[in-house]
Order: sequence, then C-alpha cells, then structure tokens
Amino acid sequence: MFSALVFTSLSASPIAAGQSKFLGDIIGSSVPENWDTYWNQATYENGCKWGTVQPSSGSFSCGQCDVAYNHCQTKGIPFKYHTFVWGSQEPGWISGADAKSAVTNLIKAAAGRYKPQLIDVVNEALHAPSSIRNGLGGSGSTGWDWVVMSFEIAKSAFGSGSKLLINDYGIVNDAGAVQRYPGIINILKGKSLIDGIGIQCHQFNVNTLAAATITANVNSLGATGLPVYPSELDINGNSEADQLQIYQRVFPALWTNTNIKGITLWGYIDGETWKGGTGLVACGNIGCRERPAMVWLKEYVASTHV
Repeated sequence: MFSALVFTSLSASPIAAGQSKFLGDIIGSSVPENWDTYWNQATYENGCKWGTVQPSSGSFSCGQCDVAYNHCQTKGIPFKYHTFVWGSQEPGWISGADAKSAVTNLIKAAAGRYKPQLIDVVNEALHAPSSIRNGLGGSGSTGWDWVVMSFEIAKSAFGSGSKLLINDYGIVNDAGAVQRYPGIINILKGKSLIDGIGIQCHQFNVNTLAAATITANVNSLGATGLPVYPSELDINGNSEADQLQIYQRVFPALWTNTNIKGITLWGYIDGETWKGGTGLVACGNIGCRERPAMVWLKEYVASTHV
C-alpha cells in the first residue's frame, strides 16, 4: 500500500509556485518542517485573535502572531491577519470597556507591528457577531454600522497597504446567505472600505456540495466586483479514498473560478487539524506520508494553470 504513496521532500517547491493564485495554509505555534514544500501564503490559526494578543486591556502579547508573520516575511509570501472583530475568542475584559476605543487600540497596535497583505477585519458577522457591536454603532442607519465602523478604523490604521476582507462560514453552501452577505459587502464597497470577500469552506459546508452550486454561489459573490478568497478550506470523508473524491469535486470548482484569487486550507497534518480526518499528510516516526488527496492536489494544481 505505501509503495503507491508519496513521502514528502523538503526540497520541493510550494504547490502553487508560479501560479497567479496562492494556495496557503495555517501556521500554529511553530512552522512544520515540511510547510514550505506545500504552501505559499499563511494565516495564523489562533495566535492573532483578540483574546490571544490582548488578554488584558493594558498589555499585548504578540509572540504567537509573530511566528506566522515573520515566516511570511522571510519567505516573501502573503500573510493574512485573522482577525480583529469577532464574537468568539474575544478577551473577557472587553465586556466592560469602551468598544470603539478598545477596537481602535487593538487595530492601531497591530498596524504598528505588522504589514499584512490581507486582513480579516470582521469575522462571522452573520453567524457570530461581536458581543460589543452595540458599542461600535450597532445596526444604525445601514443595518451594519458596527461592521462599517470596524472597517473604518482598520482603513485609517492600515491605509491602502493591506487588503481588507470580511469573512464568514456557511456562505458557499447557503443560497440565503449568498443573498444576505452581499448586503453587508455592498455597504462597505459603497464607502470604499472593503477589498475582498472571505468564505470559510469548512468540511461541514462543502463535503456534500455539488460543484455547480459552488460555481453559482461564488459567481454571485463575484458579481459584487470584489475578489473572493476561500479562507478555511478543509475536507474529510469516511476514508482516504472518500476524502480524495470530495477534493476532486470541490477544489476544481474553487481553483478555476476567475472570481477567486487565492485559497487557504485550514490545516494539513493528520491529527493536528481542527476537524478530524481533514489532514492531507500523515506524519510519524518514519517521516510523513502524503494521503491520496494531497498527491492528487499537487498533480492537479501543477497541471491546471490559473
């Protein structure tokens, strides 16, 4: 069985090297030895989230976030900051803080330390809105004033040097969400505050999704005139063969869509991913074995230039 599979080579180039789109992945507390053999864009999994970088109101702890950022700087690849305003993994102290001042201080501190190519300014506005949204303007006149204010603060701090994104899950598989999401996006676009659209694409959104549905929904988002970034793609299955078949259905519909400018996976080492069975490389005492989906992914991207 193992003779038909491929073991990783640390001399290999990233999968999407030379392509017009990046194919990235997350970095955690350290950079895996074989990370650069696959990926050419990075997002820190948890280390840049508000609860991690500012555990108390008077201090910042950026060491974890630095790991991914510094690696991207060294390799000359895009780094995405994930994320500023989100209803999960918020520090407990913000419940009693002045919301606008707290968000402004967070974003200004990040802007003074990092120059990310991409930023998830607001995460999961539809599904996990920030607990301090009323302090950021609440619904207001637009229905999404708290999102607008968050983007205004980010725009002021980062200027035009970073692409500002909104990000959410449950979009690519939900016709209703595809109708609601552009409502926020077009408000931001009308104020020249947004540069791209994030769609998370976790296994619970895409495993059973038809390729034609992916194409139709991405095209609907692309009709806003903004690029789309699948930001947290992961796929599992009942077996390695099942995972491969799902990748073969889902990934081409994303990779070849002209509205999509880059894809970020949410982990790749078996046993170290957020959702069980989503790993693409199984590592052990004798090295790392590429699962069939990874073997196919490398071959597919190499033969499908975009």
